[in-house]
Amino acid sequence: MELGLTDKVVLVTGATGAIGSEIADRFAAEGAKLVLTARDATKLAALAEDLKHRHGAQSRTISADLATKEGFASVTENAGHIDILVNNAGAIPAGNLFDISMETWRAGWELKVFGYIALTKHFLKTMSASGGGVIVNSIGSAGESPDFDYICGSTGNAALMAFTRAVGGKSLDMGVRVIGVNPGAVETERLRNLLKTRATETYGDEAEYRRFFDRYPSGRPAKATEVADLIVFVASERSAYLSGTILTVDGGMASRSSL
Repeated sequence: MELGLTDKVVLVTGATGAIGSEIADRFAAEGAKLVLTARDATKLAALAEDLKHRHGAQSRTISADLATKEGFASVTENAGHIDILVNNAGAIPAGNLFDISMETWRAGWELKVFGYIALTKHFLKTMSASGGGVIVNSIGSAGESPDFDYICGSTGNAALMAFTRAVGGKSLDMGVRVIGVNPGAVETERLRNLLKTRATETYGDEAEYRRFFDRYPSGRPAKATEVADLIVFVASERSAYLSGTILTVDGGMASRSSL
């Protein structure tokens, strides 16, 4: 299926992470031009070189911490014209209401929640002025299934879901689509490390971590490629009437009864 993404300029934040690198890879495979940003310049350079080698992709990199004013300014001033923005940076820490300090809470939200909001606000204006564009917010299904033991992330994700719906409900009038994608559990190094810790606590052996996969639909978490493929599709002209909505990639987990 032709997605019409050839030569589109795509800014991917959090590009060196497990999901971010897959997003970049899928856009590169479709012929898009990439602007990749993350904190680690070395990892960014390696990703850009890999995408050039495998897809012939043109990539520019911006090493920046989007949780800071300086990092935000670096990205917005150096990105240039952008057709598609994928907000993907940030991992809000786990913990219950009493475990998470207010300092940790604010730090987690500064990058993901306020970072998404600030970049959306900036690029909504520039895209509208230049004829249109697409903003995809990679959020997380914890916003649909609030969890006391992931209180900071559940609340932040729910806020971003509301933000995406509110902005995307109006943005098409400005020629810009705003969509949210909610990954559920995705098999990444971060998830494996978390489950290994739980396996050690529960079974006394981290090698037993895959036993926790039984709780997921089809006995597995999502693959990063499955999330990336959806993000690329909704950013394409094949989804030209999609805005102000959230799509969830979790095998139906958030819709299962807890009873």
